Amino acid sequence: MKQYDYLIVGSGLFGAVFAHEMTKAGKKCLVIDKRNHAGGNIYCKEISGINVHWYGAHIFHTNDRKIWDYVNQFAEFNRYTNSPLANYKGHLYNLPFNMNTFYQLWGTKTPEEAKQKIREQIGGLKIKDPKNLEEQALLLVGTDIYEKFIKHYTEKQWGRKAIDLPAFIIKRLPIRFTYDNNYFDDTYQGIPIGGYNTIIELLLEGVETRLNTDFFEMRESYESLARKIVFTGKIDQFFDYKFGSLEYRSLHFESQTIDMSNYQGNAVINYTDKETSYTRIIEHKHFEFGSQPCTVITYEHPLNGTNGEPYYPINDEKNSVVLNRYKELAKQNEDIILGGRLGEYRYYDMHQVIASALNKVQLELQRGDK
Repeated sequence: MKQYDYLIVGSGLFGAVFAHEMTKAGKKCLVIDKRNHAGGNIYCKEISGINVHWYGAHIFHTNDRKIWDYVNQFAEFNRYTNSPLANYKGHLYNLPFNMNTFYQLWGTKTPEEAKQKIREQIGGLKIKDPKNLEEQALLLVGTDIYEKFIKHYTEKQWGRKAIDLPAFIIKRLPIRFTYDNNYFDDTYQGIPIGGYNTIIELLLEGVETRLNTDFFEMRESYESLARKIVFTGKIDQFFDYKFGSLEYRSLHFESQTIDMSNYQGNAVINYTDKETSYTRIIEHKHFEFGSQPCTVITYEHPLNGTNGEPYYPINDEKNSVVLNRYKELAKQNEDIILGGRLGEYRYYDMHQVIASALNKVQLELQRGDK
């Protein structure tokens, strides 16, 4: 007899939702996490009364009413609307690309004027079959938008030249011919009042959780505790890099408290020029309309995944080949459940992580009923 039904490695959204639902279903779960806090990358650290998104900005948004109702069980959400700005060489522009952006760029005032400007730029390029990200982006938005907002920002993010990135990375770029700065089109959007920790705490309430616990330091011992393992770390590491390492992009966060009530007037400002090393500055208090006398800002620096925590899977052709071999290996063992961005090597937004966890819970319970 095993001590637990499920050993869940990682206390981020996937692990916490899975543990919560399985505990409700009468299963015994143990959650372990190598960090000194629960919550994975949505963890918030309180500094001077401000909930600092410790691993980068997290804005909840979804069109799925079921997922929205699900998270609202655990927190009340505010009315925050994501309206980032782009800073290109000291000039500010609204994002996403909309009529405000076009007016700031060209002085155009009507949708037809803006469309004509973009058509003229695209028409002069003579690109028919885009071979790389640069050509794909140019074909979608023209030269001005590409040069000021996409080229250098993308190259900083990926650590590669745009001409060396595959075209499929940018299948489409949102262009709006309305004066609308709301970055997301989703029906539901907001930030949990009090920060994301409130959600994680309630999800893990009544679930045995051990922090500062590295699965790989005592792997055999932990695997012997449970019938099944839910793993939310790197899929290649789980299989001991049997088919080689998958590639990731990472981030370095540099936060500071500033003795002023308002530093930049917006939660997120992207720096899209080549010369600025960081990709954006986050001012956390604006996520919750804070009125504290001081403020906390974070500079976000992109890194190669080998030099830091893995954040973004690089889903190019080479990595997809390696990933498929690991996925085939995972299918051979029904006692292993892989989940989350790293476990599935997939870029997920928060609502997608929750949906994936709930789907895998349902599959597990259905298997148990047979």
